[in-house]
Amino acid sequence: MPMRSLSMPLVLEGICAQTAAFVHETGCTDVLIGLSGGVDSSVVAAIACQALGHDHVHGILMPSPYTSADSVRDATELAQNLGISVLTFPITDTFATLSRDHETYLGKPLSGLAAENTQARLRMCILMALSNERGWLVLNTGNRSEAAMGYSTLYGDTVGAFAPIGGLYKTEVYALAAHLNEQAQQAGETPPIPPNVLVKPPSAELAFGQTDEASLGIAYEILDPLLFQMVDEGCAPEDISPEAQRVWDRYVHNDFKRKMEPPFAKVEG
Repeated sequence: MPMRSLSMPLVLEGICAQTAAFVHETGCTDVLIGLSGGVDSSVVAAIACQALGHDHVHGILMPSPYTSADSVRDATELAQNLGISVLTFPITDTFATLSRDHETYLGKPLSGLAAENTQARLRMCILMALSNERGWLVLNTGNRSEAAMGYSTLYGDTVGAFAPIGGLYKTEVYALAAHLNEQAQQAGETPPIPPNVLVKPPSAELAFGQTDEASLGIAYEILDPLLFQMVDEGCAPEDISPEAQRVWDRYVHNDFKRKMEPPFAKVEG
């Protein structure tokens, strides 16, 4: 299926310039990024370093009961590769307390989607507290595929004043990650994105065994071309496939969530 052809060097240059301009227009000098060990936050951190300099980029790890050791390791390795400062603020105890209070005062355990979204919102509270305390601007780590499908938590992982990769589909984020590593290798530097980040199944890790594509019900390699055809090229879903119609129905249903996403860098290239 067709996808747009992008020049990743031009895409990176444009996103870095727009990110730097947005941050500086706010009067901030430093940014804060929630590091999950996934490709999205890894790419945003690498972009921020190129846009602002590594001394002005700060990562925070917020592991939960469902966060894998691999994710912590990958996020830590990324930060070391980029030379950025890192704070760790686990949400395990806070989540347990909130879960207990939920059952005490509301009569039933916190479970399912409510439990998953609560973890994202706890992380938002930590990021915004640090932002207020230290004057760091929070960068959002969402991508265009997630926004299109409503695969994000309002007042949770939609946190952030600006989304550097908000205009890129998920498969394009992987392509940009590969370019960032190639760019570093060509310059004789350590590639910023750890190899494991590029091969492990993407997951929000809000429940044991969860993967993004299982939650979405479709692989990104199939989803992104469908979205491109319908959203970018204006093709009618009924002219493509029944699966395209299901994707389109979800896209339309989640329009209200997209209206609440932060502004993002326009993709040029």
